[in-house]
Amino acid sequence: MYPTFTLPIRIYIEDTDAAGIVYYVNYLKFMERARTEYLRDIGFGHYLLTEDYLFVVRKADIRYKQPAKMDDLLSVSAQIIKLGKASLQFKQTLTRDDLILCEATIDIACVDKQNLKPCALPSRLTDLLLASHYE
Repeated sequence: MYPTFTLPIRIYIEDTDAAGIVYYVNYLKFMERARTEYLRDIGFGHYLLTEDYLFVVRKADIRYKQPAKMDDLLSVSAQIIKLGKASLQFKQTLTRDDLILCEATIDIACVDKQNLKPCALPSRLTDLLLASHYE
């Protein structure tokens, strides 16, 4: 099993609607941050302009259970549950204390930067993921 990475997120006024509840699309932003930090944590900084690939969200299955509100401290988890040749599938959860607010499965595809067609994940990434898988 791949390790679970957890990122703390504080809710600020800019994250909420007029009622002080987190605007639904912001959950996706929080998940993006957690996935990015997960990769950075295993040694894979992937926002280099020199790379010839991109990561794109191919599918997002998200279930909202409870609202997050102004000043909440949330934990956003990211765990790879499937590693494909050209894709990653993440399970992600947002919690406040032990209460699950939101759960999602996010499919990420690796595509060629020029033609946006699927391409193999960088070997540097798969090596790092396989090493973290067996720790």
